[in-house]
Amino acid sequence: MWKWLHPYAKTEQTFDLCSKLLPWFAWPAGLLLVTGCVWGLAFAPADYQQGDAARIMYIHVPSAILSMSTYALMAIAALIGLVWQIRTADMAVAAIAPTGAIVTFIALLSGAAWGKPMWGTWWIWDARLTSELILLFMYLGVIALYQSFDDKQQGAKAAGILALVGVINLPIIHYSVEWWNTLHQGASISKFDKPSIDPGMLWPLMICLLGLALLIATMSMMALQNEILRREKHRPWVQKWVEK
Repeated sequence: MWKWLHPYAKTEQTFDLCSKLLPWFAWPAGLLLVTGCVWGLAFAPADYQQGDAARIMYIHVPSAILSMSTYALMAIAALIGLVWQIRTADMAVAAIAPTGAIVTFIALLSGAAWGKPMWGTWWIWDARLTSELILLFMYLGVIALYQSFDDKQQGAKAAGILALVGVINLPIIHYSVEWWNTLHQGASISKFDKPSIDPGMLWPLMICLLGLALLIATMSMMALQNEILRREKHRPWVQKWVEK
């Protein structure tokens, strides 16, 4: 089942794969984000209740959704690293965590900016907001734990265990608006049978979501390449690559 993964246990092959994929992710990411943001911020209809203040959703919603998706991806990499002892998976955890932390911070910041005109306050200890803040702390914990070990193999193992423990927070974030009485609104675009959002707003939102997903992949692959170069700097293939 996992035979396709085995070649990428070699850091050189993973590095080359990232180099090949980067242009196919970076350019579409930029194009989609510019298109989605311009469409959403300038041309999409205003919300009938919240007015133009709701336009921040073109930043907030994609970053909030992908903060969880990125964490799930990091946890999968951590599981592969712990179970199958694949070093590149451990490096992927270290590479994904900073990008995920940035996206989560953007989600919290944009959510606070949206909450101020709607709720009258920048922050409230709402179930969704609190669990999202915990997600940021989990990302920061993984980063700190990985960096605190001189032996990166041991650091990766400790960070991987913490990443897996943090998975329990993902369903809490997702279902918090259903489980508790919360100010945060419920799902809008995840109800695929009948999304409760106007198509004129949905399309630019989905474009921004796809663009941000590609940007996260781009940043993570670049960070993975840097991590590989740092960890493998004494390997002959790295020295040849640097000379080129």
